[in-house]
Amino acid sequence: MAETTGIKDYIKPENLVYKKTGIMTDNILHYCPGCGHSTMHRIIAEIIDEEGLQSEAIGVSPVGCSVFLYHYIDIDWQEAAHGRAPALATAIKRLCPDKFVFTYQGDGDLAAIGTSETIHSCNRGENFLIVFINNGIYGMTGGQMAPTTLPGMKSTTSPYGRDTRQMGFPLKITDIVATLPGTYYVTRQSVHTPANVRKTKRALRKAVQYQKLNKGTCFVEIVSNCPSGWRMTPVEANKWLEENMLPYYPLGDLKTPSEETSQKTNNPE
Repeated sequence: MAETTGIKDYIKPENLVYKKTGIMTDNILHYCPGCGHSTMHRIIAEIIDEEGLQSEAIGVSPVGCSVFLYHYIDIDWQEAAHGRAPALATAIKRLCPDKFVFTYQGDGDLAAIGTSETIHSCNRGENFLIVFINNGIYGMTGGQMAPTTLPGMKSTTSPYGRDTRQMGFPLKITDIVATLPGTYYVTRQSVHTPANVRKTKRALRKAVQYQKLNKGTCFVEIVSNCPSGWRMTPVEANKWLEENMLPYYPLGDLKTPSEETSQKTNNPE
């Protein structure tokens, strides 16, 4: 009887294009279809694994859509009260200066409830990484207007659209922290296309490696979507992001170290 060729016969090292990093658990992600959180989890896990930081990494996961982040990446975690992740990360990094410490926060958490903690941690130049997911809405708690909600954008608490005369303007907190003397590297990226995923991974790797220099806070904003909160399909949400979010929150580096300093890292490019 002739041997049949199964799919496993083709899964060889020379044919492998992508595989799940070993430090991601087998737990099923709880995020809505099309949500950018899932992609960001994968990127963070890959970088921690590739940089050999699994035993050195301590993540801080506060309240919000990312509250269960510790279920998915196999490193040490500490959960923080809503908005308080930078304060907790400050304590962890000062007590354990040799550890790689980072927070992972949404816009309602970081730019509203935790505005003070964010600003003062960045101004002090605390030596950890802040990953900021900006989808312009309170995603987990019902789709309310957030500080980052765009003018005219509808939410459950602005059903006719954000009126800047009544509700103020969106808070570009990444632009604010870029002006503070304590920040070292500040960038804004996205994960809504494969090309942007690659750019985000390069930027995040820089931020991870820059922390080794003890030069201050690294801040990475990810402009993301919220298909459920926006009442759109994933495809519609990505298109809306490109047409509306990115003009208001343009992608790119907002603050970068000098070329001489950058060359002292382990080739962040």
